[in-house]
Amino acid sequence: CVDVKDKACVEVCPVDCIHPVDGEGVNMLYIDPDECIDCGACEPECPVEAIFAEEDLPEEWNKYIEINAAYFRDKQ
Repeated sequence: CVDVKDKACVEVCPVDCIHPVDGEGVNMLYIDPDECIDCGACEPECPVEAIFAEEDLPEEWNKYIEINAAYFRDKQ
């Protein structure tokens, strides 16, 4: 969702694991891997089809696994 940040996924997440909150100034949303319960509720809500279960992630998007993890690692 780079530069889109529709937030429909945020609204359906039962554990509020999709970040950031407004005002953090980043260009995409991130899913906290420690908070996510893998329920899949967010996947069909994403208008740009940017959310996948890790095992279903297209190979060309593998770099986003580390980008996502680094976002939360850097926040600690």
